Amino acid sequence: MNNKKKLAAFIAVAGLSIAHTVNAADVNLRFAHFWPANSGIAQTLASWGETVEAESNGRISVDIYPSQTLAKANQTYDSVVQGIADVGAIIQGYTANRFPLSQIVELPGIVTKGVQGSCVLQKLYDEGSLDSEYRDAHVLFMFTHGPGHIHTNGKAVEKPEDMAGLMIRRPTVVVGEILEGLGGQPVGLAAPDMYGAMQRGIINGVTLPWEAMASFRLNELADHHTQVGLYSLAFVVTMNKNTYNRMPDDLKKVIDDNTGMRWAERLGKAYDDLDMVGVKQAEEMGHTITVIENGAENPAWKPALDRITEDYIGELSQKGLPAEEVFGRAKTLSESCQSLSVASS
Repeated sequence: MNNKKKLAAFIAVAGLSIAHTVNAADVNLRFAHFWPANSGIAQTLASWGETVEAESNGRISVDIYPSQTLAKANQTYDSVVQGIADVGAIIQGYTANRFPLSQIVELPGIVTKGVQGSCVLQKLYDEGSLDSEYRDAHVLFMFTHGPGHIHTNGKAVEKPEDMAGLMIRRPTVVVGEILEGLGGQPVGLAAPDMYGAMQRGIINGVTLPWEAMASFRLNELADHHTQVGLYSLAFVVTMNKNTYNRMPDDLKKVIDDNTGMRWAERLGKAYDDLDMVGVKQAEEMGHTITVIENGAENPAWKPALDRITEDYIGELSQKGLPAEEVFGRAKTLSESCQSLSVASS
């Protein structure tokens, strides 16, 4: 065989090898989310993709699109419904009034740790309490982060009165109502926009779990932290219905095996572990950390927080939603899921 024929044969074999590699997966999933690629939560979500790939023996591939590279944070749910992304992770509260029953877990006193809150939210969904909010998507799993606190630059917040006049980033409308009820001035911003707004002095602080203070580098800007546990956000990972329905049954089973409480608990636990990282970082930087005794149950904070909760539940009830029922069930689950929280400690 002359050199030209050898080269042609080599190229043909290489081409077949490359084509085989490219076409190895039967299903290619595009997974969109907003967390920075190097953050702990992004890595945990990536591990979901790795698990699906491994359990399908490579027949499913998952390409991760972090940091809003495929869809904006507040558009990811619709991007999955429309098939722009196949899988997406969202904060329900980024779309105001769309998931009001799910957002009940944001209210003070429901979530004490990420794994416990994830148990509450996933069980509410598994029991059918939230079905009406997700008819256009195939839900994979839900989770929450740990308690959200107040983080400010240059001013300590020790009591609600200290919130007066402070421009504080709020992640959702529900959290905004909590801040407003405490005397603060809530500012709506998506997570990726927080750093720039605080750096430029547009906001005085943020409400976040400790995890996000490290993940979004906000410990670089906030030097006072009030650990009070005002809220916790709900998250959901969904899949495009058509993408799921087109899968053969054996690959559907791989997805089904990586759905529900198994991954709800894993994400909640990841948040709890990463909260410790955020606290340690702030301590090492010499920041002031004010711990409110008994958190949201503290007598100085509780009256305002109870009033905000009553107003939210009342508003939903007036709209004909079973808010009282879901809230009552969430409170019950909050207690029963505590054992999971203790076991994961």
